[in-house]
Amino acid sequence: MSMDEHRPSNSDLTRLPREFVDRLTKPLARFLRIEALGGAILLIASVAALALSNTAWADFFANIWQTRAVLVLGSLELSRSVRDWINDALMTLFFFLVAVELKRELVLGELSNLRVAALSIAAALGGMLAPATLYLLLQSGQPGATGWGAVMATDTAFVIGCLALLGSRIPQILRVFMLSLAIVDDIGAILVVAIGYGGDLVWWALAVAALSVAVVRAMALMGVRSVAVYVVLGGLTWLAVDASGIHPTITGVILGLLTPARRWVSDERLYTILGRVVAHPEAVDGSGATKDRETLQIAAIAARETLSPVERIEIALHPWVGFVVMPLFAFANAGLPLSVSDLQIPVTAAIFIALVVGKPVGVLMFCWLAVRTGVALRPVDLSWKALAGGSLLAGIGFTMALFIANLAFDDSLIDSAKLGIFLASVVSAALGLTVLACFAGERPARSR
Repeated sequence: MSMDEHRPSNSDLTRLPREFVDRLTKPLARFLRIEALGGAILLIASVAALALSNTAWADFFANIWQTRAVLVLGSLELSRSVRDWINDALMTLFFFLVAVELKRELVLGELSNLRVAALSIAAALGGMLAPATLYLLLQSGQPGATGWGAVMATDTAFVIGCLALLGSRIPQILRVFMLSLAIVDDIGAILVVAIGYGGDLVWWALAVAALSVAVVRAMALMGVRSVAVYVVLGGLTWLAVDASGIHPTITGVILGLLTPARRWVSDERLYTILGRVVAHPEAVDGSGATKDRETLQIAAIAARETLSPVERIEIALHPWVGFVVMPLFAFANAGLPLSVSDLQIPVTAAIFIALVVGKPVGVLMFCWLAVRTGVALRPVDLSWKALAGGSLLAGIGFTMALFIANLAFDDSLIDSAKLGIFLASVVSAALGLTVLACFAGERPARSR
């Protein structure tokens, strides 16, 4: 066999080398691209938690999440239960990703059109204010009144998962609208958590947090691109916010919104740099700092930096948040002993009504007002019937509702609140899917 037969063809050289692991990772990567899968895994984790909390292992299951875990950083010692570490630390990554997605949509995506963005923002505001007001009216003067924040948020993964069930029968703009609504909703919810469910403020810690955020912003403006530096500063900011009395997950929102959305290397510069690589500088054997090696290093950096930081972070974090953080949160928090005798039915009913009725009413009413006043633009492909179905799906509060409920309710009311959240999420999903399925494929009326 001649040497030429061993030589790879030109078409082979245009691709990265294939290894055995590629046969495993590439199908997995395609599998993870299906956004609805996150909702499916979240559902499995929730059902598993609900089932385990009603078996003979219920006490053992509950005790796992109450186990104390201590983090020691030099002279600093942080002690929390396993559940609190998940809710306070890991959920910071979720809110960081939510804020990064919002930043990307506002700068690079559909929300870069201010009037289109105004429709999603108006819908989110209505979807927060109306259910919270209705809940307060139903729980006025009762012990459960502090739980108004639990009915304000929408579960992004479950909503997108429900829309995926309808496939191409619904307009793509509805998915964009619902994703934007849920993201703004979650941002609003974490602000509610930080302000409404925090402790007494510790001003020196708040000042350290503000200084850390200012340093992060200054470094971004100066062009510092080291991920390790930002991770360290982000950790310091989280510790300072945690010590300040504000819920530390707000750190994720702040840092996410500060993440640059503009890329560093333009296409023209990238192609020019790659042209130098294609020119094949004369190589010198050995491991020294040769010119061709320097060119390759520059090309590698340029190829990476043609994506903006928000895009790179979203690609890197989305699988971890969607398939690890959120299911783990649900597994730790969705347990509910099904004992009717111990439930406070008024709390359950108030949450159910606020989410199933108040949420869609608020979303539709604020959308109509925004369009009617000219503040927002309703895209032609987004009919009012589609908006009605989407507004019903917005009543799926689940993950965020559980998150806030754990902060807002004491032990005597938390199970009642969870039941209301579960029932409302199931009914909202069923109603939303039914409405969207009935009107799927209809030609929308002209936008006004």
